Amino acid sequence: MTHNPEPDREAVLAAASEIVQAFAATDGDRYFAAFAPDASFVFHSEPERLSDRGAYEQLWSGWLEGGWRVVSCTSSDPLVQTFPGGAVFSHSVATTVETDEGTDSYRERETIVFRVEEPSADFRVDESGTATDAAAPRLIAVHEHLSPMPDAAHDAADPASADPASADAAAAAASDH
Repeated sequence: MTHNPEPDREAVLAAASEIVQAFAATDGDRYFAAFAPDASFVFHSEPERLSDRGAYEQLWSGWLEGGWRVVSCTSSDPLVQTFPGGAVFSHSVATTVETDEGTDSYRERETIVFRVEEPSADFRVDESGTATDAAAPRLIAVHEHLSPMPDAAHDAADPASADPASADAAAAAASDH
């Protein structure tokens, strides 16, 4: 029987921080080492899902050849959800990149799904499923999803864009006046 230990919050935060730091440094080797070969990627800026790490590495190479590099990448508002065998990490991210066309900044929401890699032979788990030594299993990312951060100013100016129920209420209130 295979045991799937549940990672602790700190391990998930450390794994996610490694990904963000590597991305912020435009360090492709370090960045992609944090993802499984079969990891998938969904980016709002790309027309199709990238079904494995190799597809993303190819896209990344094209960006670099076009003069792309990350100037800064800052994570905020983290949420960690653990489960036996993995975790989901979501956060807000502010990124500035530079290309041959100039500098661009954007805010996005990101979700990274991690799985626990098989532990080494000297790894032990106690009865509660907690790692008992420093050689705890590695968390590896198996999915990344980026979506644009809603424009709060736009949503406030246009109630219909925020929530359909709110839009109905706003329309009803407007018709009462």
